[in-house]
Order: sequence, then structure tokens, then C-alpha cells
Amino acid sequence: MSTAQTLIAILVPLAVILILAAVGVWLVTRRRRRRLQEKFGPEYDRAVQSGESRREAERELQAREKRHRGLDLKELSPEERDRYAAEWTDTQERFVDHPAQSVDDADRLVTQLMRDRGYPTEGFEQQLRDLSVEHAQTLEHYRDAHDVSLRNENGEATTEELRGAMVRYRTLFDDLLGSGRPPHHESTGHDAA
Repeated sequence: MSTAQTLIAILVPLAVILILAAVGVWLVTRRRRRRLQEKFGPEYDRAVQSGESRREAERELQAREKRHRGLDLKELSPEERDRYAAEWTDTQERFVDHPAQSVDDADRLVTQLMRDRGYPTEGFEQQLRDLSVEHAQTLEHYRDAHDVSLRNENGEATTEELRGAMVRYRTLFDDLLGSGRPPHHESTGHDAA
């Protein structure tokens, strides 16, 4: 066998191995990306847009998953769920006469529900990161409601914006309250606010 044939006999298998390794890495990366996109939904796109790179955004989302696994999350008992549902109904009913106060109460109630479920409530941005792992589909509602709530504190929110905030808080509230259970869509007669 000549030197050229020996070199070809070494390089061709090596090239095949490198190509297969590259394809394997590409498939793993693609599978991970698809899993993150499905799990985080719109939050995946938000992380990519606000991050330095797609890879960095995916690392951040994976870090969120890791932190989330370390949280001591719990489901609420039926009695706790009923108590929260009744408190939400009271808050929503007060909206007609006291919209600004009702939005403040809704924000407090959502934060309390997160705490009772085991989510840390150390700051809004961390709340978003922690909630994004299981509640990514309702997270934008929470962001919007929180923005209105901040404007409400400064007396800058209109009644219509406050009404919208209540609806958005309700979306996350229902998601947190119903987590781990089959969806239960029963009208309480108070769906207007």
C-alpha cells in the first residue's frame, strides 16, 4: 500500500467520524432547542431576543429549569383552592367601586398564591424566571398586569387599563390555582372584570 493509499485509508474514516459527530451535535442541539421552544413558548422567543445569543438564551432557560427543580413546589389542598377562589371573587366584585384598590389586591393575591405554592417571591424579575418553567403561556399576562399595577401606584392607569390588568392577573391566578389538575372551566358569573 502506498503512502497516498494509507493516508486515504486513515483520512476517509476520520472524515466520516467527524461528519457523523457534527451531525450528532446538530441533532442534539436541534432537539434541545425544540424542547425548550415547546416548553417555554413565547418566553423562549423573548429570551432569545433579549439575550446576547440563542445559545446564551438557551443556557439561561436551562438554568431556570435547574433552579425550578430545586424549588419545593406544592399543590394546594381543595380547601386552600376554594379559599383562594373565594378571595379572588371578592376582589373582583370590589372592582366596580374600587378599581385601583382591586388591582393592588389582585397583585397581592397572585403573589401570595405563588408563595403558598412554594415559589420564591424575592423580586418581580425572579418571579418571572421561576414561573416561566411551568407557566410560560400566561407569563405575558402577568407582565402586562404588573406594568399596569406599577402605573396604578403612580395614579397613571385608566379604569380600562385596570380592568385589563384584572383580566390578566386572573389568567395567571387560574393557571397557578389549577396547576396539576385537569382544567376546570366553570363560570362563576363574575367573568366580566
